[in-house]
Amino acid sequence: MSKVIVNNVIEGKNMVSTEEVLRDYALVCQSRELSLQGRKEVFSGRAKFGIFGDGKEVTQVAMAKVFKNGDFRSGYYRDQTLVLAVGGLTEEEFFAQIYAHTDVEKEPASAGRLMNNHFSTRLLDENGEWMSQMERRNSVCDISCTAGQMPRIAGLGYASYLYRNNKKLQELPNTHKFSNNGNEVVWGTIGNASTSEGHFWETINAVGVLQLPVVISIWDDEYGISVPNKYHTTKSDIYKVLMGFQANDTEKGFQLFQVKGWDYENLIQVYKKAEDFARKQHIPSIIHVSELTQPQGHSTSGAHERYKDAQRLQWEKEYDCNKKFKEWILEHKIASEQQLLAIEKKAKESVYESKNKAWNNYLNDIKKDTTDLIPLIHTIANQSSHKEQILTLLEALQNSSSLEKKDIIRTLKSIFYITSHEAMEEKTTLKKYQEQLLQKYNEQYSSHLYSNSKTSATSVKEVPPEYSPDSEMVDGRTILQKNFDKALEREPRLFIIGEDVGMLGDVNQGLAGLQKKYGEIRVTDTGIRETTIIGQGIGAAIRGLKPITEIQYLDYIMFAIQTLSDDLACLHYRTRGGQKAPLIIRSRGHRLEGVWHSGSPMSVIMNSLRGIYLIVPRNMTRAVGFYNTLIQSEDPAIVVECLNGYRLKEKLPTNLENITLPLGIPDIIKEGNDITIVTYGAMCKIVEEADALLQKHNISAEIIDIQTLLPFDIQHRIVQSLQKTNKIIFADEDVPGGTSAFMMQQVLEVQGGYQFLDAPPATITAKEHRPAYASDGDYFSKPNAEMIFEKVYSIMSETNPIKYPPIF
Repeated sequence: MSKVIVNNVIEGKNMVSTEEVLRDYALVCQSRELSLQGRKEVFSGRAKFGIFGDGKEVTQVAMAKVFKNGDFRSGYYRDQTLVLAVGGLTEEEFFAQIYAHTDVEKEPASAGRLMNNHFSTRLLDENGEWMSQMERRNSVCDISCTAGQMPRIAGLGYASYLYRNNKKLQELPNTHKFSNNGNEVVWGTIGNASTSEGHFWETINAVGVLQLPVVISIWDDEYGISVPNKYHTTKSDIYKVLMGFQANDTEKGFQLFQVKGWDYENLIQVYKKAEDFARKQHIPSIIHVSELTQPQGHSTSGAHERYKDAQRLQWEKEYDCNKKFKEWILEHKIASEQQLLAIEKKAKESVYESKNKAWNNYLNDIKKDTTDLIPLIHTIANQSSHKEQILTLLEALQNSSSLEKKDIIRTLKSIFYITSHEAMEEKTTLKKYQEQLLQKYNEQYSSHLYSNSKTSATSVKEVPPEYSPDSEMVDGRTILQKNFDKALEREPRLFIIGEDVGMLGDVNQGLAGLQKKYGEIRVTDTGIRETTIIGQGIGAAIRGLKPITEIQYLDYIMFAIQTLSDDLACLHYRTRGGQKAPLIIRSRGHRLEGVWHSGSPMSVIMNSLRGIYLIVPRNMTRAVGFYNTLIQSEDPAIVVECLNGYRLKEKLPTNLENITLPLGIPDIIKEGNDITIVTYGAMCKIVEEADALLQKHNISAEIIDIQTLLPFDIQHRIVQSLQKTNKIIFADEDVPGGTSAFMMQQVLEVQGGYQFLDAPPATITAKEHRPAYASDGDYFSKPNAEMIFEKVYSIMSETNPIKYPPIF
């Protein structure tokens, strides 16, 4: 077998077979042709938008050589060639995605939910159970927000660290599905312009501190859409800026490499060197890949000729990596011009054939939905006085060259509109057909926001707290600490990270002494870096672990809201059940002191993070029940502990470690007949304080703690209460129109509670501003007992002024 000797500027020599070089050339030609054909499909109208990996092909072929089974990629939408090379994408799947084909077999990354070049490996089977991650080369589902892929890199790499260093994990029977002694490397990719984002720098810092097996590649084509590097990066060179992260003989850091994106020889060597550092020594690397091009511009939404001058465009033609690779092959006499032309021709033919097949598959799947519909519409048309109008609609549907599902539904609705005054038996059949289609399309486009598998948190059975006559009264923090202790003991996959959770035992002592007992690997202090604390949890959860990540105060969750929203909350949805990250996020909020330590931004969280359960326990015993439920299950959730509850006394349950509470089931704190008060969290105590005043005025209030905002009252217990009292107040600490409005909408509109009202519903909320400092700041910024009493009394007075005369 002939060999090509590759001279390496880093270490010695390496040999690549002729066959391997030609396979690589075929792959870069295939990928380039996909980009070219993909762009044409957008401009033809078959696809809505296109973004491609042209100009990055040779680099990614080299990278694929060291990407092993069990490794993970966390990248962005230029990684087309890499994913092709590692078996994560076929030509047909490429086009199925650009056409938004909803068949998960044809488009396994997202079943048509994501635009093209958003790659994803299916990590779960059809039942939502983990498949082996060690039998494939894995991609975590991409997101469009640039640098949004970075935070989870810390967690994916941290999982390798834990699997290597936590001996108890190695003893678990299923560990072989997730790791081989922590030898897995995480391959992160990012564009040069996106290195300006804070997510990039926070992740680089976290990975460097933790010394994780991560290799981050920066694809540098010198532009971010139309903006050149001089506006993005100090010194116009990200490599120069990163040089301070370089490890040396006395200081840990990164291994830094710089290599040209068209230099096939050195690319192979650089990636091999970086792999060795990461896989064998758990030393991270950064590879700055320079002199890359973007032949078709940023995307199909604009032409790069508008912002690149003639000199730059000429340079890009000359230094196109595929062109340079071809020149290198010819220079080394590996193949003739005719052989390479034959490879190029074969790539074009294959891509063209795959494109047509994918389009026909997509179109035929939609046409199947009209098979039984067409004769039924004909029958209705023949009986209708609007026959010609109906047949015109049908003809448009049948003759459409780019039929979409919305066309079918619009046609059906139009027929119903037209025949609204005509009675026909066939319309009942048509209505049933329409309902079946809408149900089918709802499954295709709106399913899997939350897990519905047997490991779902909503499937865990309730085990209520039990007490003995001599149950001890202890601080709420003690109840938390004892439960976390037992949870760490029984679940080796569980670990807890966050600011001050280790040596200090968290700022409220809920983890006191647990680092000393279980070691730093299980209860771990982090730097002040909320976004990558969340990312560390996301990545580790994707790899089968059970992280609890702490955001010290709820107000500071804003640092990580983009990562929570764009990555964690929609991960299960955007992969149509193909990936999950069962991360538990622990925080504390509600009342304490001042603008940044008294937060109840529930509506921000709830409206941004659908897909993550939001749990708001009123005390630490309830919190324990929810933590135990979540640890047993496989859903992401945020648990907001009450800031002022850690030193309040609670009875210590005799079955503490076994308590599990169901999600979405409100708890009736006190029964009553006159009015229903719906609340949660720290507000429960304020409402109970107000209730003492209400009782003195002969007002019987039913107090309901919703316990979880997401999911919300799945058994409609609040409506049942409203049927009895016919009056309702929603009380919380969020801003006006925030969570109180959500609760009202759910109870009155969604659950139909409006029909039982005898008085206008009311809300009690905090002021529009954040809470001021000190006790008076709290009193005048947030709801207080007097405010609640007066609101309830005024409602009662309006309905019965004789019994309840006005107070003021």
